[in-house]
Amino acid sequence: MHRQMLLVIALILAAGTAWGQAPSTPSEGESTKDLLERIEKLEKRVVELEARLGPTAAAPSTAPVVSPAQNPTVVEQAPGMEHAQAPYSAEQQATIQEAETHYPNLAIRGFADVDFSATNQPGPISGFNPGVSSGFNLGQFDLHLASSLSKKITYFAEITFNAQPTGYTLEVERSIIRYDYDDYFKLSFGRYHTPISYWNTAFHHGAWLQTTITRPEMVKIGGVFIPVHFVGLLTEGNIPSGGLHLAYEVGLGNGRGSILSRAGDAGDVNNNRAWLVNVFARPAGFYGLQVGGSFYKDEIRLPTGDNVREWIASTHVIWTKETPEFLAEFANSHHQDLLTGQTFNTPAFYVQFAYRLPWLERTLKPYYRYDYIQPPPGEPILTDTRYQGSTLGLRYDISSFAAFKSEFRNFQRLASEPHVNGVFFQTSFTF
Repeated sequence: MHRQMLLVIALILAAGTAWGQAPSTPSEGESTKDLLERIEKLEKRVVELEARLGPTAAAPSTAPVVSPAQNPTVVEQAPGMEHAQAPYSAEQQATIQEAETHYPNLAIRGFADVDFSATNQPGPISGFNPGVSSGFNLGQFDLHLASSLSKKITYFAEITFNAQPTGYTLEVERSIIRYDYDDYFKLSFGRYHTPISYWNTAFHHGAWLQTTITRPEMVKIGGVFIPVHFVGLLTEGNIPSGGLHLAYEVGLGNGRGSILSRAGDAGDVNNNRAWLVNVFARPAGFYGLQVGGSFYKDEIRLPTGDNVREWIASTHVIWTKETPEFLAEFANSHHQDLLTGQTFNTPAFYVQFAYRLPWLERTLKPYYRYDYIQPPPGEPILTDTRYQGSTLGLRYDISSFAAFKSEFRNFQRLASEPHVNGVFFQTSFTF
């Protein structure tokens, strides 16, 4: 209403000024042209004043204000003020609103953490980074970048900086452009966190996002049990299912790279594409519950030149309410040596339980997790993935954007080695 009143006043002043200052015998065309120029200048001035005064001066109106050049009807009716503005349909309103939205609009979110570890294992440990000794460790510096390119097209990227003995490495963890047709079909291309694990697509790299200090062993960054990253295309959306709230993800892309813990960013190592299917439900009657399962298939070329067919089947049951919080995932990795015909099955799972305590403004959250991976003898890919371990920890949210975490772990990697005991601390935050 403020803007309309200002515009009406501006139009009256412009009309009066033009009438009082016009020559005694003006032509109709010259008067109209002069009036249009004055109206456009005054409207620009109104917009500038609204921008300076802030949102209180620019209260939304039921109909958008359009310049005379865009709506000739307004120009013809302005001198007599019979109608301040012509009505617009809902479609025209949406078109004008989209035109007023600026694209692209980039938003940046950041995450970081600092860690400390100490164990009774001599030499380097496998706490945060393999081969890192006890002491302080600068965790990942993680940036999330999101930008809308139009009403239905968005871009997202995740970039991490990782401390190494010789400096820092930069990694493009995710780079995705997505086309949203509707709630039932969305198509995207790029580099993803492979959606065959709940944890892998729910928490990503920012340690502040997850309850614990580290990810479960079966989905750890740099691990090989599942392909953490995936390069290709992905379709996703809802499945009409009433209160069951089913959803799906179907992907096609490059499989593992020549380094098995990495995706084929620069191209696949063979002519066999990897594909995946993920289906899950979030029942409306049990808010916080998610149950789902997925399948992943690829053909891997080992450095020796041998080819191995890979099937990964997984399932999960998740309860995201924090009183309690329950996360459980099970997966089986099936490998077949195409030269010898031998098959290998490696089961893996984790179970995590947490509970946010009601005291101290609900800032304390104790948790426990058990991890298990057991590859069979002769497994050609998962040779160094064996792990059995327990984690007992406490998360303390010192603010809405920062947390302290402390953990005690008891774990064993090789059956021939003793169990390792260690304490781990982390401060993680988002900005």
